[in-house]
Amino acid sequence: MAKRTKSKALDAEFTMFDVVYEDGSRTSNRRVPTSLLGGLDGDEPARTTIMEQDQIISEKSGKPPLAIATLVRSTKSSAEPVRDDRKKQVAR
Repeated sequence: MAKRTKSKALDAEFTMFDVVYEDGSRTSNRRVPTSLLGGLDGDEPARTTIMEQDQIISEKSGKPPLAIATLVRSTKSSAEPVRDDRKKQVAR
C-alpha cells in the first residue's frame, strides 16, 4: 500500500474575508493570498486586492463597483464543512 499524503490546506494559501459595502450588502469568504498580509500594513493589502477583484467583476457585469465599508477576516474557512445541527425527522 502506498502512503497517503495530505493535500495542502487552503488556509495556508489564502485568507478569507467578509466584506460589507456602503449600501449594506455583504459578501463572505472573499479570498486574498496570505502572502500579501501581515507586516506593518496588516490587512490593508486585502482591501486593495478585493477592490481589484470588484473592479474585474464590475467590468464583466456592467455595474459600477461598490465602495467597501468594512473588511473583517472570516471566522470560518470555506474549506470547513457546514454542519446541520437539526435532527433528521424519521417518518413513521
